[in-house]
Amino acid sequence: MSESKDWASVQAALKAPFNPRALSWRKQGGIDLAYLNARDVMKRLDDVVGIENWQDRYEECSGRVICYISIRVEGEWVTKADGSGDTKIEGDKGGISGAFKRSAVRWGIGRYLYYLKPGASANNLPAWAIPNE
Repeated sequence: MSESKDWASVQAALKAPFNPRALSWRKQGGIDLAYLNARDVMKRLDDVVGIENWQDRYEECSGRVICYISIRVEGEWVTKADGSGDTKIEGDKGGISGAFKRSAVRWGIGRYLYYLKPGASANNLPAWAIPNE
């Protein structure tokens, strides 16, 4: 990440809402839930901090995959982690992808999706969940 970027602007860019077209939706417990594709999360990291300033690694712990995402902040590596079990779709790969996306939420990426009210959909997102483009 270039030294000219201040950390507050990087944090804001990581947390920024995604274009609604980037969201995927699934039913869970009778309500629609929005989620992101792991590749969109990778692109956000590349675009905001640069491909050379973030890295991920994985460990297995009690049947769960733990993903560690590290970002170089003012010259130092800072790491945040979260995990996921295997998924019903694509098993191991789904667990790795899920752990990556959960770890990214620790950095603020896509965290806003957890605050959408039941009944939200691609057609009725609140203004705070739509990027200022």
